[in-house]
Amino acid sequence: MFSETPLLQPIKPARHFHVIDEEQIQQLANGTLEILAETGVHCPSEKCLKIYAEHGAQVDFDKQIVRLAPELVKSSLATAPRYYTMGARSPAHDIHLDDSGLYCATDGCGVETIDFATRQRRPSRKQDTADMARIADYLTSIGFYWPIVSAADHASTSPLHELDASFNNTVKHIQSETVMGEQLGKYAIEMAKVIAQNEETMRERPPLSLLVCCIAPLAQDKEGMESALMFAEAGLPVGFMSMANVGSTGPATLAGTVVAGDVEIVSALVLIQMAHPGAPVFHSFMPGIMHPRTGAYMATAWEGTLLYPIGVEMAHHWGVPTLAGVFATDGQFPGWQTAGDAESSLMLCALAGAETGAGLGLVESCKLLYPEELILDSDIYHRVRTEAAGIDTSREALALDVIKAVGPRSHYLGQRHTRDNMRKRVLSDVANQSSPSGGMRDPIEVAREKAEWILNNHHPQALEPNQQKELTRILAGADREIGGRE
Repeated sequence: MFSETPLLQPIKPARHFHVIDEEQIQQLANGTLEILAETGVHCPSEKCLKIYAEHGAQVDFDKQIVRLAPELVKSSLATAPRYYTMGARSPAHDIHLDDSGLYCATDGCGVETIDFATRQRRPSRKQDTADMARIADYLTSIGFYWPIVSAADHASTSPLHELDASFNNTVKHIQSETVMGEQLGKYAIEMAKVIAQNEETMRERPPLSLLVCCIAPLAQDKEGMESALMFAEAGLPVGFMSMANVGSTGPATLAGTVVAGDVEIVSALVLIQMAHPGAPVFHSFMPGIMHPRTGAYMATAWEGTLLYPIGVEMAHHWGVPTLAGVFATDGQFPGWQTAGDAESSLMLCALAGAETGAGLGLVESCKLLYPEELILDSDIYHRVRTEAAGIDTSREALALDVIKAVGPRSHYLGQRHTRDNMRKRVLSDVANQSSPSGGMRDPIEVAREKAEWILNNHHPQALEPNQQKELTRILAGADREIGGRE
């Protein structure tokens, strides 16, 4: 017996705005073009270098440096689709990247978890990925699922086991950030075809997408780029993320780090369009800031939060969707810091028009999973969703007739208008929960109970037996070829 997966509730802002003006966006873009043309990027893949060269890039094969003229960048990116669909196992949960709203994913790929039963910290494993996929399937805040923690109990094939755990425990779209290289890529694509059931559906409604991290400063990852080419050829969306760090792997100014990170992303997007014009791609800028006293990485320094919506602006300038940075936190455990870090970045990216974002559920700069943190982040998500939607100013909502009827020095409790509209209020099911002993319950305790309830009661629709059998066969082949359980 399975449970119905609730429909998605994207954030649909009443209006969008630019966090920087058009002149500044153009200045940043011009900076990107200048660095691409004069300095270039390092690309250690012979395969990629040949594609760049065949399409007019200036390539130094000995130094593995690629330089791209501005017109070549623009003509290449002109073939990239601005809108497309990220499919799901359930058509009702497909994500249409068409400016209709912001859809968010969990964070990933953490390496440790707080065990639900023992409350002890330990390395993550495949079952954790599966359990969190089931919780993500239930939450209407989660539009698609990143394998939130690593299947560290499966050695070199852990990325494929993460996909297996995900596909078996949610009907939503899956996006991997760990499938790197042609070996893993071929198996992941085969798994996606099993889920889609045929190649045509896989291209029209791709159930899997790939995120590849660039190497700051100004470099590409060989394995990541080569797996990206495979995904693009198969019709699966692929995106590139820069995590340039202000002051260390990026310049010590926000604008300089935007340019440096944008160069990395744009150079990769250009390669994909050269090799496979029209392939669905996305842009993701998720930088950090180096603490000037300790050298520590900070995901959510005060001014650093502004970098995420600027990344949204740059993606749209280049004519592609974005995966925005939302919810990343330097907090060490669920609490005030994780909540404070989350809301501002999510709201800014939503108002800037981001199509997708990722970051729910992890703490310690995306390394540690507290299962209840995903519930708490979901609560913040719905707060922002409600705020961003604005207010209704129709005559019914203005309540002019009711105000006249009640008049001065009375109250509205007896009015039908009050009864009808109070039922529409959206309230947190985590905060402001009364305790039987008086006062209010600890929201973290409530979130923990909700996560446990979901695991005990929510069972997404299972894969068909033949799909399960095929995934098992694919994993067995990968384990034999690449390396199995530790």
